[in-house]
Amino acid sequence: MHSYRLIDDWEIWQYAERKSELTVSERVRVLVKFGDEMDIQPVNARPIDIVRWLASHRSWSASTTATYHSYLNAWFRWLQLMEHRVDNPMLKVGTPRYPDREPTPVSDNGLMRLLLTRMHFRTRVMILLACLAGMRAFEIAKVKGEDIDLTVPNIRVEGKRGKVRTIPLHHLIVEAAQSMPVRGFWFPANAMRPGEHVHSKSVSDIIGDVMRRASVTGKPHSLRHWFGTTLLDDGANLRVVQELMRHSSVATTQIYTKVPDQAGKDAISRLDPFRASRPEPSMHIVDGEAA
Repeated sequence: MHSYRLIDDWEIWQYAERKSELTVSERVRVLVKFGDEMDIQPVNARPIDIVRWLASHRSWSASTTATYHSYLNAWFRWLQLMEHRVDNPMLKVGTPRYPDREPTPVSDNGLMRLLLTRMHFRTRVMILLACLAGMRAFEIAKVKGEDIDLTVPNIRVEGKRGKVRTIPLHHLIVEAAQSMPVRGFWFPANAMRPGEHVHSKSVSDIIGDVMRRASVTGKPHSLRHWFGTTLLDDGANLRVVQELMRHSSVATTQIYTKVPDQAGKDAISRLDPFRASRPEPSMHIVDGEAA
């Protein structure tokens, strides 16, 4: 438990805005971390406090630094909106540049090794939903039996910002679904939270633990990257991949999908700097017509 002013109010306000559980919990966690490490009330932070905190973590990646910067900015903008502060100290801190994002799919061999590893049945279902339906951890956490239609078969997925999409089910998920509850959450919380589903972090932790035991490089989200990359590699149209990954734009899908190395090699090998010297295709006359 923390003793920082207004953070609980900010947390409630974010849920009212329909921010995801993962977004809210991560923002709160980082803000508490900032307060603990700098030994200050985050509501009273000065630009120099923020700069010193960011500078003290030189091991953070550029992406992590930019993400944490955005969390602090969201906090101080809310304080201004609620008239708890007049200024926004982040304006004096500057804005770090987000690095170009690279897809990090698990390898084919890694995925096979993962699926051959001993694990609980429900853990396996989580992994199948990630790699064969491209579902995010928070989407997996709240799957219900009512979301599944085995007559089609497909699954109803509620994604970011509450957007709902229906996507086809792979036959391995169809088989697994026959052993899962027809009604209610597939992954219910423990007795401390009856009637609720597990937290998305629990899904990530569970999958991550099996990945470590199987010596598979990557993070649980890398299974979603494998889904998108492999669809593209197997010849699916980019627009189809966009729909299946439930992205709002093709540009986002392009970030998540890695062009196969061999495809790049093949494309380069076909380049011909002397193509201008190629003979024009000959025209043959067949029965008085060009052919």
